[in-house]
Amino acid sequence: MHNDKKDTWIQAGYALFAEQGPSALKIEVLAKMVGISKSSFYHYFADLEIFTELLLAHHLVQARKMENKEQHCENIDPALISILLEHKTDLFFNRQLRVHRQNPWYAQCLSKSNEIVGMGFITVWTKDLDLKLPPNILHGIFELALENFYLQITPDTFTQTWLSAYFKNLSRIVANFNP
Repeated sequence: MHNDKKDTWIQAGYALFAEQGPSALKIEVLAKMVGISKSSFYHYFADLEIFTELLLAHHLVQARKMENKEQHCENIDPALISILLEHKTDLFFNRQLRVHRQNPWYAQCLSKSNEIVGMGFITVWTKDLDLKLPPNILHGIFELALENFYLQITPDTFTQTWLSAYFKNLSRIVANFNP
């Protein structure tokens, strides 16, 4: 039962961070969200700093789950897009890390999560588009595409239709680089 409450706090904090960013992490708000007293929060986490560290660790676990799914993808649309939709909260958490990367903890977590998820994406992308580009070029294009992706996603537009159009456009652009 104890881990259930701790997990409830982490899930709520993770979703809140993903939706509104780190400044939204207020113990009172979280307590109302989960319907558990504030004293329970202090029992499990002591303070927001420890809680935030656990949220970042949770994010890296989620990135590894996403990477494991990417390894079985045959194509971007619909296979990879389905994974992205399933991991919407994780992607929005990563977006918040990107927006707030001036914080060294967030920058480090962002770098690690991008590295974890990025290799799987590049593999699917290369296979699906039959790309023959050198790895350094692929990684450079991926970094630019990732920045562009996080600038464009919103909770309202993050849909199958939008993702399909985004990746079609990205594929069209990348095809111009393919020898």
